[in-house]
Amino acid sequence: MSHSYAVKVVWTGNRGAGTSGYKAYGRDHQIIVGGKPVIEASADPAFLGDARRHNPEDLLVAALATCHMLWFLHLATEAGIVVVGYRDDAIGEMTAGANGGHFTSVVLRPVVTINAGDADEAERLHGEAGRRCYIANSVNFPVRHEPTIRAEHG
Repeated sequence: MSHSYAVKVVWTGNRGAGTSGYKAYGRDHQIIVGGKPVIEASADPAFLGDARRHNPEDLLVAALATCHMLWFLHLATEAGIVVVGYRDDAIGEMTAGANGGHFTSVVLRPVVTINAGDADEAERLHGEAGRRCYIANSVNFPVRHEPTIRAEHG
């Protein structure tokens, strides 16, 4: 089964002179997906972007973290583990050079709170979630996970 995802990107950074010089134009743009809120985005501030807006690097790390989370929640449900809290303090590392750059790694650091089920099994499920995540399977750098499981058994 295949799925497709239509995304429109509109550059909104023309300051009147277009791309007449590297500092002459803004990096602001909109990410538009039909029927959903518009994401106001820019480049990373290191590349003359607006720090108040999401940048492609933020969004890549977020895509990896949320894909992993959604798979983990699914697998936890199947395993009879009741998750009552989940947060991830993910971090991506990127190197930039004269001809572009690339991510070298992303580390996911999910903190999961459960109130039913086996905590050791919950920790093991992160490996399976990592293997099943579509986004992680599509990148050419390692995506590691360092989960913390907190049990709130009553």
